[in-house]
Amino acid sequence: MPLEHHPLSREFPEYRQQLQDLHAGDAQFARLADEYETLDRRIYEVEDGRASLDDLALQALKTERVTLKDQIAERLRKADGA
Repeated sequence: MPLEHHPLSREFPEYRQQLQDLHAGDAQFARLADEYETLDRRIYEVEDGRASLDDLALQALKTERVTLKDQIAERLRKADGA
């Protein structure tokens, strides 16, 4: 199975404009998005073998990424008026 990054632009293509607008105009959203992207890169590095981490710690990072993604999705839905 090929490794993939999960950038927000690919996870939420329908919210591309809201992602840009919120990232530029909402410091809390920008922090969430930056934290998500940092976690995604870290997970990719571990899965690719460029960084070392035990399975339990990797799973904790993935869980944290899902939590951040859920928070970001909620903010995007609100910004979209849905």
